[in-house]
Amino acid sequence: MRVLVAEDAKDMNRLIVKTLTRAGYSVDGCYNGEEALDFLAGAEYDAILLDVMMPKMDGYALLEKLRSQGMDTPVLFLTARDAISDRVKGLDLGADDYLVKPFDFEELLARIRAMTRKKAGKRSNVFTLGDLQVDAQSHTVTRGGQEINLLPKEFTILEYMIRNQGTVLSREQLENQIWNYEHSGSSNNIDVYISKLRKKIDGDGQSRLLHTIRGVGWVLRTEEGKGNT
Repeated sequence: MRVLVAEDAKDMNRLIVKTLTRAGYSVDGCYNGEEALDFLAGAEYDAILLDVMMPKMDGYALLEKLRSQGMDTPVLFLTARDAISDRVKGLDLGADDYLVKPFDFEELLARIRAMTRKKAGKRSNVFTLGDLQVDAQSHTVTRGGQEINLLPKEFTILEYMIRNQGTVLSREQLENQIWNYEHSGSSNNIDVYISKLRKKIDGDGQSRLLHTIRGVGWVLRTEEGKGNT
């Protein structure tokens, strides 16, 4: 999953980005509301972490603008303002959650998981497709009860695909999940990861789950559709 962190305190920003990256997220960091708007205009995010007191445009104004534009990306406020009135204001503007500084990073990760699975209509962190099971919390994958070992970016791609099972996903959408704006790698990296992922989850004569839609992208589903390879 891809997360945007908008926090003007640079040390805190870097610490959050580092923590989320270690947890397997693709993360972009920025330091004010106007920068956040630029990032959001250029990429699709699964979650946004917003500081309230930011220069140029504060978190409240940014969230109000995003919701007025119809953007329903889950938003978690991170702020030292702990008054009930501040929390009510943020939630009324469309925030999904509110975490007061200082906070524990394990709680932050749990709240991100909670609000993203709510967006997906899930009550647990476990996603299934046929006999494939993906646990977004423990980062474990099994098929037919057998554990499959995936590299971090392979897991990120699979988690995104199973969250959007049945939907054809483009190269750009998959790239958005595993790279941040600082990445400048080759565009065929997705093909390499997809090839390795297919061998791991569809190997040993098992029914195919990962399908290629020529000229469009890839889809994770149980049945083979017209035009798959």
